[in-house]
Amino acid sequence: MADSLLDIPCVTLTGEHKLLGDFQGKAVLVVNTASQCGFTPQYKGLEQLWQDYRERGLVIVGFPCNQFGKQEPGDAREIATFCETRFGVSFPLMRKIEVNGPGAHPLFVELKKRAPGLLGTQKVKWNFTKFLLDPVSGKVTRFAPATKPEALKAAIEPLLNR
Repeated sequence: MADSLLDIPCVTLTGEHKLLGDFQGKAVLVVNTASQCGFTPQYKGLEQLWQDYRERGLVIVGFPCNQFGKQEPGDAREIATFCETRFGVSFPLMRKIEVNGPGAHPLFVELKKRAPGLLGTQKVKWNFTKFLLDPVSGKVTRFAPATKPEALKAAIEPLLNR
């Protein structure tokens, strides 16, 4: 993973400061999430990926975002409670951020540069857009919101335990 991605600060829902560099050597799946979205049931599939692959070197990091249809209105405590009680989420969740526009989190600014959307756009289209970071090459692969987490297995497996 390229240094610029590793050095971008993030804050967990509980207020802990993190860098992606804390996950160096691991494949990282970054997902912008929301609790009241039609794609919200993907939390279950993301948690299953986390359970299946975390021991082999996958980290999933969720970034709640309220930019799309105001579908993540809760505060950190409400988001954490919802994700844990409804979907058993145990992978890391960060504080609510913006992914587009002038207030976009620096991580998403960089991810969109490295893996633009359709027609080269540097915007996140909707909740549950996924970015998979290769720990060796630094390559970022982008997956659409409608791509179910279980469909990512073929992309994730080659990145593990290398």
